[in-house]
Amino acid sequence: MDFIMANVKLLRMISGEDVVCTMVAEENETITIKDAIVAVPTGQGQIGFAPWSPIISKDESEMTISNKFVIYVAEPESSVVEQYNTMYGNVIAPKKQSIIV
Repeated sequence: MDFIMANVKLLRMISGEDVVCTMVAEENETITIKDAIVAVPTGQGQIGFAPWSPIISKDESEMTISNKFVIYVAEPESSVVEQYNTMYGNVIAPKKQSIIV
């Protein structure tokens, strides 16, 4: 797993939201994240993404949230990570390829 993928996490919030974000720090009682998006059903079994907090100041690059609002932290599907990295302009390292001699 490359570094970028390791920092992209899925947070299930107590409100039921699935938040995909970059994990910046994890403390005893808080989690600091950035570039948070929320999964939104778009119909016909499809899922889209929208900013988790669309009215937060553009100058606010990170958010610190209390652990009491987070049910779990997990690794998102690789296709979700790829789309997330595309949205936020993260460089995606190519997968290692074997050389067959």
